[in-house]
Amino acid sequence: MLSRILLVLAVVALVSCEVFFEEKFSDDSWEDRWVYSKHPGKEFGAFKRTSGKFFNDEEADKGIQTSQDARFYALSTKFTPFSNKDKPLVIQFSVKHEQNLDCGGGYIKVFDCKLDGTEMHGESPYEIMFGSDICGPGTKKVHVIFSYKGKNHLIKKEIRCKDDVFTHFYTLIVNTDNTYEVLIDNEKVESGSLEEDWDFLPAKTIKDPEAKKPEDWDERATIPDPDDTKPEDWDKAEHIPDPDAQKPEDWDDEMDGEWEPPQIDNPEFKGEWKPKQIDNPSYKGLWKHPEIDNPEYTPDPNLYLREEVCAVGLDLWQVKSGSIFSNILFTDDSEYAKEAASESKTLQEGEKKMKDAQDEEERKKAEAESKTEEKDEDNEDLDDEEDKEEKAGDVEPSDHDEL
Repeated sequence: MLSRILLVLAVVALVSCEVFFEEKFSDDSWEDRWVYSKHPGKEFGAFKRTSGKFFNDEEADKGIQTSQDARFYALSTKFTPFSNKDKPLVIQFSVKHEQNLDCGGGYIKVFDCKLDGTEMHGESPYEIMFGSDICGPGTKKVHVIFSYKGKNHLIKKEIRCKDDVFTHFYTLIVNTDNTYEVLIDNEKVESGSLEEDWDFLPAKTIKDPEAKKPEDWDERATIPDPDDTKPEDWDKAEHIPDPDAQKPEDWDDEMDGEWEPPQIDNPEFKGEWKPKQIDNPSYKGLWKHPEIDNPEYTPDPNLYLREEVCAVGLDLWQVKSGSIFSNILFTDDSEYAKEAASESKTLQEGEKKMKDAQDEEERKKAEAESKTEEKDEDNEDLDDEEDKEEKAGDVEPSDHDEL
């Protein structure tokens, strides 16, 4: 009986979970679903479907790749609108920067239904921006940006992204209790509270504008000892005439003026006298400004909520192209997302194996070319020597008188 109940509960849980959108770019039909922006003033680059230079499974690992250097990219697609009211929101995608990205975005943007894909650009309002951003050694982070009441709010924590050349899965989970998790390759890299880690709301408390530090509040932990007195022999000159100095024999007082020995540091100089410090009997500690409830603060139990999710886009700038995006997923089932990302380790191992083989082949090729160049140089030197010998043999001997 118990087993039947558990089975029913499992089935109910399975049925209640939903995949709102999933895109693996399995074939060329993606071009019919995704729309390029035509917004004026930008030189947009094109995407191509490929598994890249190295992969684990050539067909299964295909995604869409940025294909032109120093370009903006603006591509989006719409799907059936949904809301995450009373359920988690799980956003996941994979990206491979096989070009060893030096500066550019590796994130996705989530939109409501007002998005016009043909006009999408950097200032288009979005609901969520999530994913990696790399530019030089100083910027290697994961963006988690939410729109709230018309304003974009950046996470206050620093989350480091992956900066190698292999495929990585990025996952954002937003829960109905206003908590969140960020995972990379199914490993949690950050989590916490939406209210604490973003500036959505005013502070709960503020400094009491009516409170002031009392005039007699003493914050000095120590004070000079009023009974301490300076020793009578304390005052000594900082510098004294050098007792070992002698007037030069050629010194002329009339011409050079009166001779004075040079000054040296006085070994008996003790500096400025200060009384010793003692504990302050009136010390009350550092005064803390009392706080009161902020009248402008109102808790929002729906910080997690996205009333309408309808589109996803790649709105990027890349100096060096080559990033491959795939496995874009919107669901309320974190276990489904976890299973989808479980292949990340296998992917990376396959990619690394193939890349290592390619690198070794390149190394051997470069080594062979280097030896060929050295051999050609040796042959050229030998030819030069032979030419010199031939020229020397062609010179006719000069006539000499016999002695």
